Amino acid sequence: MRLEAITWDRLAERLADRLTGLEPADGGAWTRAGFDGAPAARPGELAERVAQALRVRGRPSLVVGTEGFLRPASLRLEHGRRDAESYYSEWFDTAALWREVFGPLDPSGSGRVLPDLWDPATDRATRSPYVPLPPGGLLLLHGPLLLRHWFPFDLSVHVLLSPGALRRRTPQADHWTLPAFERYESETDPAATADVLVRADDPRHPAWGG
Repeated sequence: MRLEAITWDRLAERLADRLTGLEPADGGAWTRAGFDGAPAARPGELAERVAQALRVRGRPSLVVGTEGFLRPASLRLEHGRRDAESYYSEWFDTAALWREVFGPLDPSGSGRVLPDLWDPATDRATRSPYVPLPPGGLLLLHGPLLLRHWFPFDLSVHVLLSPGALRRRTPQADHWTLPAFERYESETDPAATADVLVRADDPRHPAWGG
């Protein structure tokens, strides 16, 4: 894929333009976009920029992070606090994401999305209220390892870091997660799977293609 140098603001504008022109693949009333990337790649920041660009266009959107859908500590830390296999397979409550985020946006859904479910700091349910997303609204879901779950994205964006950049920009305390991302690259190949690829080795000078 040929990549083009761009600024983050211009990238957000182009993604917002692309999203506003998309019709949901399932014929429903809501468009769903995924912003995939390791925490060090900061896919949530790009999702927030796109949300702002959509607001300027008069399109409502809801940004949801998968960090709000972690499983309880008793489950995700069953094999220790630094188990890469558990991080890859057990940390995120994908069943809750399907039920509380994607289910309400099915063609016959209510549009009432739960923005988060679990607070890892307190290890308790957040008890957040449901957020109504009106017809024509857009879901912007961000987090790591997204593209291995077959979520029904109408547009998927992968924020790519080279292995060296990922290691440099990941805090030393979180280096234990790196094997999970190596496995993700091997099994899912997110750079080839995503509709849009953003290379962010130098956070000041991203490039994109798609």
